[in-house]
Amino acid sequence: MTSRHGRSSKPLSSTALRQLVSDLAGKIDRLEQEVERLHLDNSNLRLDNQALKDEIARLKNLPPRPPFKPSGMEKATQPRPASPGRRPGRGAKRDQVTREVVLRVEAPPGSRFKGYKTVMHRELVLTAEVVRYKRERWVTPEGETLIAPMPIGVSGGFGPSVRRFCLALHIKGQVTTERLTDLLNGIGLAISKRQVVRLLTTDLETFAQEDHAVLEAGLVSSPYITVDDTGARHARRPGVTTQIGGERFTVFRTGKSKSRLNFLSLLRAGHEDYVVNEATLEYLRRQPVEATVVARLTKLQGQVFSSQMDWLEHLARCSINTCRTMVQSSARLGWA
Repeated sequence: MTSRHGRSSKPLSSTALRQLVSDLAGKIDRLEQEVERLHLDNSNLRLDNQALKDEIARLKNLPPRPPFKPSGMEKATQPRPASPGRRPGRGAKRDQVTREVVLRVEAPPGSRFKGYKTVMHRELVLTAEVVRYKRERWVTPEGETLIAPMPIGVSGGFGPSVRRFCLALHIKGQVTTERLTDLLNGIGLAISKRQVVRLLTTDLETFAQEDHAVLEAGLVSSPYITVDDTGARHARRPGVTTQIGGERFTVFRTGKSKSRLNFLSLLRAGHEDYVVNEATLEYLRRQPVEATVVARLTKLQGQVFSSQMDWLEHLARCSINTCRTMVQSSARLGWA
C-alpha cells in the first residue's frame, strides 16, 4: 500500500527512526544557529543605523539624542539570584495556612492508610458580604432604653475591611474614587462614589495621631534632620509643602507659608506650650527691644504657658503690646 504522494506507509524500523531523529536534530541545531546569526546581524544593523542618525543630527547641528536609562520596572521584573542552599522557587517565609481541607478517596476493602499527600493551593477571594446586625433593645425598670453597640470599625454601613481596601488602593495604588466605585460595584458591593469619598476622608483621627507621634519620635531620636520644601497649589491658591525627615522617618506638612516662624511651628510637632528660657532672652537682647521689656520677660524665665492664647494674654497683662510679634517669634525658640 502506498500513499497518494507515492511514499510507502510501511512502518520504519528502529534504525531508520533513530537516523531520522538524528537528521531532524541536526537540522534544528543548524536553524537555531542561523537564527542567532540573523539576530546578531539585526542588532549590528540597528546600532549602525542609530550611529548614522546621530552623525546626521550632529552635522545638522540638531540636539543630541537624550540618554534613556532602563526603568525601575524592568529591574523589578528581573528574577532574583537564588542564594546557595535554597531551593529555587521558594521564599524565605512559608505561607500561613488559613484553611485546611481533607480530600477523601474511596479505597477498596483491605487497603492500608498511608497518611496524606499535602499540596499547597493559593487563592484570592474577593466577594461582597452583607451582614444584618440585630441589635438587642432593652428597657430598664427606670424606663431607660438600652441598645447593643455596633462592632468596632463599622461606620456608615460599611465594615473596616472595605475601608482598608479603599485606603490601600487609593493611597498606595493611586486608584481614583471613580475606579474604586466601579471596582467595588463589580465585585458585588453596592456603594456610591460619595460613600467611597466618605470612607477615605472621615474618621482620620487615628492616622493623624500616628503621624504626630512619628514626627515627635523622629525629632527626638534621629541623629540628623533633613528639610526641603516645594510649591503646592490647592483650591487654586499657592501653598508650600515642607518635608521633614531623618534616618528612619519622613513627614510632610502643607501650609500657606514657608517662613521661619512656620518652620519652627512645624518642628514643635503639634505642641502649643510656650516657655521663656535663656535662648529667648539672648535673642531679644540682639533685637531692637526696649530694656524694660527684656527685664519684664526675664522675670518669666522658666515659666511655662500651656497655649499661645495663655501666652498672649499674659503679655497683655504685662502691657507688652507694641512688640508682641517679636516676642512671640522669640518665645517660639524655647518651647518646653
